[in-house]
Amino acid sequence: MKHIIIAISLATTLALGCFGPAQAEQENHPAQAREHANTAVTQGQTGDTKALAQHAQTALEHVRIAHQEKPLPDLERAIKSLEETIKQSQAGQAEKATEHAKEAVEYLDAAIAALGG
Repeated sequence: MKHIIIAISLATTLALGCFGPAQAEQENHPAQAREHANTAVTQGQTGDTKALAQHAQTALEHVRIAHQEKPLPDLERAIKSLEETIKQSQAGQAEKATEHAKEAVEYLDAAIAALGG
């Protein structure tokens, strides 16, 4: 009986070790995207288009993963806003890029709410 309990305990520990972090990471992509999109806004407000583009790109990568896991209209909208953010920041248009980044934050807030976060 003692061996069965140890075996069950070990199996549970391994299962949580293998699947727990992956699940947590999966669920964090919208939040991580929002964090980077928000930082892009902050950088855009200072006129730093290079940092704005970098954070928007990182946000975009997280949004795309989140959208693959659970397609939502707000994630699609966030993708389009972030793509436009990057385009405008590369053109040196900090103000326009910042506005698109703000839109992305709003869409991500809506997506996070829809996901129950």
